[in-house]
Amino acid sequence: MSEHTPFSFSPEHKDGVYEAIYKRRDMRHFKPDPVDPELMAKLLHAANAAPSVGLMQPWRFIRITDQALREEMHLLVDEERHNTAEALGERGKEFMKLKVEGVRECGELLVVTLMDRREGHIFGRRTLPQMDLASVSCAIQNIWLAARAEGLGVGWVSLFDPDKLKSLLKMPDDSLPIAILCIGHVEAFYDEPMLEQLGWRQRGQLDDMVMENGWDADKAERSHQQDK
Repeated sequence: MSEHTPFSFSPEHKDGVYEAIYKRRDMRHFKPDPVDPELMAKLLHAANAAPSVGLMQPWRFIRITDQALREEMHLLVDEERHNTAEALGERGKEFMKLKVEGVRECGELLVVTLMDRREGHIFGRRTLPQMDLASVSCAIQNIWLAARAEGLGVGWVSLFDPDKLKSLLKMPDDSLPIAILCIGHVEAFYDEPMLEQLGWRQRGQLDDMVMENGWDADKAERSHQQDK
């Protein structure tokens, strides 16, 4: 039973937060039904409410509404899919059997990017400049959890050449695409993450991820064993 404080949500609201977290899935199978514009606006507002270092809000969102552009993006993803399979060596053939994106099928396609002129933001980034990337990841997670609560699926696609996608979308040189998000209606959510269902990889145990007062080499090694 969780501890109650004066600032706790109601039990029902707390249950809803945890349900969204544990039932979130990286979806690859979508129905072509369009996403209601008001609902899409709610998801983007949720993303914009994410925490960011120095309140710099480094995220920029590019909605893809042109079908021809969507097809070009699909080709970029497919190109990287083959390159990844080659890099995986003996697991390449197994990888090629996986469905890794729903760029063509999803109702809404969104490219999440890092802003340009980021070097001007020093607060929280002087020694850790990658904190802008961490902030964008928080915005993506907000979209994901809000979408799950609304019954929509989200798939994070990272199989693309960033420079080629930047060129395709006419982005500034000092900006960077981070994710292609497939968003839309689904027939059903996976009972467990798809890569677990298909035997590609199993989720590691929390005990191997939590260390105390310093680095635990034994735990770190155990967490790496599934990569071998």
